[in-house]
Amino acid sequence: MCGIVGYIGTRAAAGVVLSGLKRLEYRGYDSAGVAMVEDGGLRVERSVGKIAALEAKMAGDGSLGSGATLGIGHTRWATHGAPTEGNAHPHVSMDGKIAVVHNGIIENHAALRAKLEAKGYVFKSETDTEVLAHLIQDAKAGGAKDLTEAVKEALRAVRGTYGVAVVSADEPGRMVVARQGSPIVVGLCEGETLVASDLSAIVRHTNKVVFLDDGDVATLGRGHVDVETLDSGAVDRAAQVVDFAADAVEKGGYEHFMLKEIHEQPEALSNTIRGRLLEVDGTAKLAGLQLEPRALAAITNIVVTACGTSYYAGLVGAYAFEQFAEIPSRVEQAAEFRYRNPIVAPDTALIAISQSGETADTLAATREAKRKGALVLGICNAVGSTIAREAGRGVYLHAGPEIGVASTKAFCCQVAVLVMMALLLGRTRHLSNATGTRMVREIQRLPELVRRTLEQDGRIRGIAEKLAGVRDAFYIGRGYMFPAAMEGALKLKEISYIHAEGYHAAELKHGPIALLDEHVPVVACAPRIPGYEKALGNIQECRARKAPVVAIATEGDRDIAALAQDVIEVPPCPEYLAAVPVVVAEQMLAYHVARLRGEAIDQPRNLAKSVTVE
Repeated sequence: MCGIVGYIGTRAAAGVVLSGLKRLEYRGYDSAGVAMVEDGGLRVERSVGKIAALEAKMAGDGSLGSGATLGIGHTRWATHGAPTEGNAHPHVSMDGKIAVVHNGIIENHAALRAKLEAKGYVFKSETDTEVLAHLIQDAKAGGAKDLTEAVKEALRAVRGTYGVAVVSADEPGRMVVARQGSPIVVGLCEGETLVASDLSAIVRHTNKVVFLDDGDVATLGRGHVDVETLDSGAVDRAAQVVDFAADAVEKGGYEHFMLKEIHEQPEALSNTIRGRLLEVDGTAKLAGLQLEPRALAAITNIVVTACGTSYYAGLVGAYAFEQFAEIPSRVEQAAEFRYRNPIVAPDTALIAISQSGETADTLAATREAKRKGALVLGICNAVGSTIAREAGRGVYLHAGPEIGVASTKAFCCQVAVLVMMALLLGRTRHLSNATGTRMVREIQRLPELVRRTLEQDGRIRGIAEKLAGVRDAFYIGRGYMFPAAMEGALKLKEISYIHAEGYHAAELKHGPIALLDEHVPVVACAPRIPGYEKALGNIQECRARKAPVVAIATEGDRDIAALAQDVIEVPPCPEYLAAVPVVVAEQMLAYHVARLRGEAIDQPRNLAKSVTVE
């Protein structure tokens, strides 16, 4: 969601901060701003819209050329208050000396605001964040010895989530940052320190980073960081060297990040699978689980928790766990898991899936599962993310950075990991070596399955021309194709703004079929896997209502070609892997439809890449 960047060093802060903010544009935002400490005061610039508008404004008034070497910046995604310049960050204390940028939500902001107003503080915005700036000023006025102590005192009064960066005109040699439920990473260079809410904002400068934990408050100087907790003294947060190529966050000649990431999927899958399949033993090796076969065999229930695209990948995984490991499995929407007091049976494994590793609801579900005694395993793409660290066990995707808001390669790599987990669990039970070896060979073909699907790009572009003007669409599927249908509908609605719904094909007759006519196309996920014959019947039902049908079918399927107006072909593969090529075809279809409609594909309206608040 919102993005934070900060810099303290020897270079002009404005350029460094703006450059970092541009690398966070993919997260989704509606306004931006910077604050710089110069000449004993604060210089604050804010603007509604894209960072280019802020940059133009700064160039116009000369602030882009500021020599200030300490600054913070922010991209805001509106929560409290409309997207206006007055609500944009940074927010400044009433005395004009303290500037704050904040990700998250201050839940008790109304009560804090009332108390501050009673003391004479005047608010200029509708945001929850402005209370922080005034609380910090109030703490300094009350005797806090320095900015760090004032920030700590202010945060003790706060209830909610935050990632914050704070600067003061009175202390030009320091910046204070803190986190509670919203990520903050500190980058260290010789004589320079950077801070951001996302690695991508700082990797061009350094790969030596410190990840803050919840409750940490860090004081930054030029080239160093001192970390303490909110309620106690100094703590050691060791610096890590991260493997994150700076060019991975460039478009690389593609028109959009989403298109680039669709085409990166064969390589991403290769990286996810590499070194994790043991053909001779017919099993998988997932060292990050840190579980011996006996511990794996003791698992009697699996709960998968996730949101959005990760939720649909989890549904594919649940099918595979039951098919190959014969373990009862269910998939829980992460927010529901947290709030409905779920029953967690003994020997339950909870698998938390999140591309970013920072999804607020999934993180909360992870913590609730740990409190209830579950074995918690994480599946994340972002190394060092909160869910990865709190779970302690799990599997990294190694899919590379995913910049486009609409997730693509994360889904396919999550499915690959879940299938490998199903294979590993199955081999601790009834699954034979021969079956395991066959599965290993089939999983190893995933990159090739995707490459062959990508060859359908021209055909898919032609089909997209027929769909670009519709208002509604259905996606249907059975078995493993049910989550594939829901993911396809999600992709179309996310980036093209066409109303799309994904249904289990059997549900058509229970109500949705009433909406079908010649203006509502149906995308049928129907490769030749178990349930295929019934899928043909569902297609015929749609045709009988004059609905145009686009079938995603196995190469050379003449039966389905005789029924559907258009066919997208995917290579033959076993049912437990079929969601991967089918969803890749759906991704390309959604992309081309959105492109023809002229939409902002990488930054769809109202959406953000990482949802770090509930």
